[in-house]
Amino acid sequence: MYVGLGAAEAEERARERGWATVRTLPTDAVITMEFREGRINFAVADGEVVRCWTG
Repeated sequence: MYVGLGAAEAEERARERGWATVRTLPTDAVITMEFREGRINFAVADGEVVRCWTG
């Protein structure tokens, strides 16, 4: 639903759909794997969402 969208458009849609926290990351980012309810994550390459997951 978000993959293929521009990062800004994906973030706007996610907020409209009630996501409390939207996190945008580069595809090669090193992140912790703690789960946070109400958060959606976007991996972005060249300004486009290539992966999304919750938590």
